[in-house]
Amino acid sequence: MSEGKDTSVILVCAGNATRMQGKNKILLPLGDTTVIGMTMRAFEACERVAEIIVVARPADQAAIRETAENCHITKLHALVEGGSTRQESVMCGLRALSKGTTMIAIHDGARPLVKTEQIARVIQDASVFGGATLGVPVKDTIKVVNDNLIVDTPYRPHLYSTQTPQVFKRQLYFEAVTFAKEHGLDFTDDCQLVEAINHKVYMTEGDYTNLKITTPEDIAIAEILLHRKEEEA
Repeated sequence: MSEGKDTSVILVCAGNATRMQGKNKILLPLGDTTVIGMTMRAFEACERVAEIIVVARPADQAAIRETAENCHITKLHALVEGGSTRQESVMCGLRALSKGTTMIAIHDGARPLVKTEQIARVIQDASVFGGATLGVPVKDTIKVVNDNLIVDTPYRPHLYSTQTPQVFKRQLYFEAVTFAKEHGLDFTDDCQLVEAINHKVYMTEGDYTNLKITTPEDIAIAEILLHRKEEEA
């Protein structure tokens, strides 16, 4: 493992594309490549990233590998099949980790506009606090609803929308995974894993451009944001 490169990245791309008319969102065109191509580039450019592990459906792996070659991705370490839930898919990625890394970053493969400097910042915060995640303050007033009735209005300055990457010290993350297995817990968010063993996770403020491609409209928004980013460069 090269000096200073201490982070293994797991890109989760094993979704079933139900909201994209059957198309796998990570393979949709974006800029001069695809969604997953843009995502891999962001992590490739981060100095602390030693390796990238992509968790994806077997049917998509050849296209992902071809994209990596076209984008000159040198840090792609493994392509592995996912599980039936997000947590199981991440665990599939864990089995491919190299021994030398001390930090684990988990990122949605469908968040292609994450900035390399944000990745570096959240890794640094995780190395200090044990765990950290990118996120942004919510813009709207949030209501807690029960049986279609509002029962609470949380204090908005305390509310953040959680993004990825979510980064953890390796030993801490494996401790949380072991706890979840032993207690039959399954979470949609990796911070919840660590929170379940009573470890606080630092919120590293990112920005609103780090959107997740979920619906066809999101691709159009991502293209606009990418074009704006290129104009500013």
